[in-house]
Amino acid sequence: MLTKEDLLKQLETFHIAKGKIVIVHTSLKAVGQIYGGAETMLSALIDYFTADGGLLCIPTHTWGCPNLDLNKAQTCLGVLPNIAAAHPDATRTLHPTHSMAVFGERKRVEQFIEGEDKVDIPVSPKGCYGRIYSEGGYVLLVGVGHEKNTFIHCVEEMLHIPNRLLASMEERVIIHKNGDCERRYIHSFKEDEIPDVPLNFGKYEPAFRHHDCIIDGHIGNACTQ
Repeated sequence: MLTKEDLLKQLETFHIAKGKIVIVHTSLKAVGQIYGGAETMLSALIDYFTADGGLLCIPTHTWGCPNLDLNKAQTCLGVLPNIAAAHPDATRTLHPTHSMAVFGERKRVEQFIEGEDKVDIPVSPKGCYGRIYSEGGYVLLVGVGHEKNTFIHCVEEMLHIPNRLLASMEERVIIHKNGDCERRYIHSFKEDEIPDVPLNFGKYEPAFRHHDCIIDGHIGNACTQ
């Protein structure tokens, strides 16, 4: 069974990302058994990636939920995102469908999330996902492939790929911790012509490897890049 110390040692493979912005997608099942479970995994990620002034980002998306309720640790992504959403040291962004829990030094976190409450598309180059690129950040995939790499949606927007978003906007509600409700309007992904587009994102991996964009390692039993 893995300990936190085991996880921290394995994370050293990715030392190049220390002090940077790192967004993490995980499969805890692929990692294997950990003393303390998902809480230990999250603690190791926080300690490792924020130690030198970096930011750790855990997606806490709610596109499959009726609203974003900041009083509930409710996401549609699984155990680790739910725990991250409830963590006392997390700052959760105010994106109505594609929020993330951000860990790190308070001032830097505030600068990173600035404006996320105004974007009107799921993964905006003008929001947090765009700053992962502009500030030289990294994506860490633990036991999952690029079909879970939400950042590629941001690249679609950077490149102005057509027919990826619906022209109309839908209303979403953000319930703040004080109970106030905020209505936001946002474009959703267009799925009628090419459904499940992220299932094709793995086709980019050979190109990423050709350009030496990937470092491989393991976290527990999970192949990690």
